[in-house]
Amino acid sequence: METTQTFDRLVRAEFAPRSTYLNTASNGLLPARTVAALHEAALLRAEGRPLTPLHEDVEACRAAYARLAGVPVTRVATGASVAAHTGVIAASLPAGAEVLTAEDDFTSVLNPFHVRGDLKVRAVPLERIAESVRPGTALVAVSAAQSADGRVADLPALREAAREHGARTYVDFSQSAGWLPMAADAFDFSASVSFKWLLGPHGAAFLVVPEDFGGLTPVLAGWVAGEAPWNSCYGPVQELARSARRFDLTPALFTFAGLRRSLELIEELGVAAVHAHDVALADRFRAGLADLGHAPVPAPGSAIVSVPGLGGRQGELSRAGIEVSDRAGNLRAAFHLYNTPDDVDRLLAALAG
Repeated sequence: METTQTFDRLVRAEFAPRSTYLNTASNGLLPARTVAALHEAALLRAEGRPLTPLHEDVEACRAAYARLAGVPVTRVATGASVAAHTGVIAASLPAGAEVLTAEDDFTSVLNPFHVRGDLKVRAVPLERIAESVRPGTALVAVSAAQSADGRVADLPALREAAREHGARTYVDFSQSAGWLPMAADAFDFSASVSFKWLLGPHGAAFLVVPEDFGGLTPVLAGWVAGEAPWNSCYGPVQELARSARRFDLTPALFTFAGLRRSLELIEELGVAAVHAHDVALADRFRAGLADLGHAPVPAPGSAIVSVPGLGGRQGELSRAGIEVSDRAGNLRAAFHLYNTPDDVDRLLAALAG
């Protein structure tokens, strides 16, 4: 009971949405502490004060993400988007290499492999991805939770299949980091944005690489990728960072200033508690949909619920103060820590009307 009360108290102190916001799969809400940190960061620039604290925020975010991902901080690089991180991985593959993907996965996980033009990119249904790994598969790339409908990949099965056939693995945690426990150490590469379930501003993403860097070349490396960044501002970088920092991109400092506080909140609440809260709400919605005669896309254990045929109602729901998404004709509702059973019931009542 005390744990539940602490969870509720922390959430109430940070969030006061003016709508029934069920769209975290698009953008998470910013906690109050994050908004305050963004304001303070802007004042630093406006008033001409040193920006040292903002660079410290980047390192604090790297360390926090490493803890959430379950990997040493030396394996974590910072950047701006999953697409850029995917591009670095795609650039490392030899011509003709086979990349196994899930059908209709999010574009940022797929497109950098396709635009190479000389890779064999094979797509299979998500449910068959583990069984589809074969000799000669160089890399398996998949989202932990599908953006379109919330289906959760069987990552343990994928890991074992890849290990059996000598394939590397790349997992995008963007739609699960923050509510679904990560085990990034089990995979060669992984990435995530931070503006969804991690509740941060736009403009930050993380990449996890092996200790030996997995054969990646830091093709996007600039001055921040140097072992001594402030001594790497002019001419070629003489020594790349001896950690995953060699894959860093120049950080959006305001973003990391806010994200630091968002990650602190996630850690205070605990991913296990957030997971239990989010999935309970999603299951409540699934049960209510069944009572209304609607069948969502099967995605057991997911905080995202996608309902075929109802996407066209997104506009009227928004006008009624209920924010969801329309994805390929499906109504997508995404439940996170600031949502309540009343939010679920309000959406169900609106759909019944």
